[in-house]
Amino acid sequence: MLSLPLAAGFAAAIVSTSFISGIFGMAGGMILMGILLIFMPLAPAMVLHGLVQIASNGWRAWQWRSHIDSRIVAHYAAGAVVTAAAVGAMAFEASKAIALIIVGVSPFLGLLLPGRLAPDIGKPSHGNLCGTLCTVLQLLAGVSGPILDVFFVRSQLDSRQLVATKAAVQVLGHFLKAAYFGHLLAGGETVSLLAVLVAIPLAIAGTHLSRFVLESISETRFSIWSRYVIGAVSAVYLIQGVVLL
Repeated sequence: MLSLPLAAGFAAAIVSTSFISGIFGMAGGMILMGILLIFMPLAPAMVLHGLVQIASNGWRAWQWRSHIDSRIVAHYAAGAVVTAAAVGAMAFEASKAIALIIVGVSPFLGLLLPGRLAPDIGKPSHGNLCGTLCTVLQLLAGVSGPILDVFFVRSQLDSRQLVATKAAVQVLGHFLKAAYFGHLLAGGETVSLLAVLVAIPLAIAGTHLSRFVLESISETRFSIWSRYVIGAVSAVYLIQGVVLL
């Protein structure tokens, strides 16, 4: 049973991280993951995180549904579903430290690549590859945000298309993660139904509030801030991975 201050802290974390993700389409979920892992075992934390992110991203996708690039979603889904089936069949669990280091390093490499070599989510083969890489990391480490951002950050999508399309593919990614870790729940591990019922409307509230900020940000400022956010969050994951290693 959570104490009142701890419950209030969780509520604030869910609203604020959903608000951050609603503006940039990134980072908030990764921050929330770190918070949940401090207080919960791995599998329940992954399941709860997945359900919260399905609600947050699902609401964001619905808010900006007219801006979703369905072509990108289809290419991503093709890579993601095949990969989830393969990883699930192998029941493989990699070192969390190594996975976090890969997640932390990859965005820096992606941002430093020259434009002609940088991944672009708008290309069908790159969409398939993004779905594959992100799903592997989601199922092995629970996070894939920085890798996903590398494929989107140099795309030709405007800020609304980027946020809407990322939200749509993340709904699928978090669904696959919640299902995978739900299957891995140990005998005594459970996810509180009350926590889920409270967390989902809080995630939707934070996402809804972010819309007003996103509508006021210029495309240039959005692009610049997005790169800073990617760099900062990736650095945190890289440090976590090195410490665990």
